[in-house]
Amino acid sequence: MTDSEKSRGPRARAAGKRRQLTAAAARVLHEQGVERTTIADIAHAAEVPAGNVYYYFKTKDELVEAALAEHSGQLRELTDALDRLPDPRTRLNGLIEAWVSGRDTAARYGCPTGTLAAELGKREEGGLDLTAGQVVRQLLDWVEQQYREIGAVDPGGRALALVGAYQGMSLLSHALRDPEIMTREGERLIRELDASA
Repeated sequence: MTDSEKSRGPRARAAGKRRQLTAAAARVLHEQGVERTTIADIAHAAEVPAGNVYYYFKTKDELVEAALAEHSGQLRELTDALDRLPDPRTRLNGLIEAWVSGRDTAARYGCPTGTLAAELGKREEGGLDLTAGQVVRQLLDWVEQQYREIGAVDPGGRALALVGAYQGMSLLSHALRDPEIMTREGERLIRELDASA
């Protein structure tokens, strides 16, 4: 235990460990997928003894749920930062640029939420697939609001098209292991957005 960990109280240390495990779960589940990931993999990535994981999370599904909450939080941080930009078109451009900036990760592992949603949707037991869908819905709702502020016709349809384009370019980039697909498609999306009314 480091000196800084010793100076914090037990609750703060427990919250810190839980946070470490949640961040590690989000990363490892994205990289390996739900079925291939073990609790021990997540514990190792979080630098927490495997037996200690059960103090914070009783099942792997609880870790998956925590990872989805992590993705939701990261998306909220991104959209909160974009909301500080002056207008909705600039915000959407910023979103596309953020997607493109993650091109190397997308080429290697795919979209963090999209890949989890696809994998969880194939499981027989339900629940977590709906949670993954809520994270996707969070993005769709934010994008739709930007199109609404622009005054676009059919903002919901435009949001579906933009988020669908992102999922498509992420999937193709991953399948072909070519991050430049994200770059080219991102540039195209920005040109289309700038040219639209």
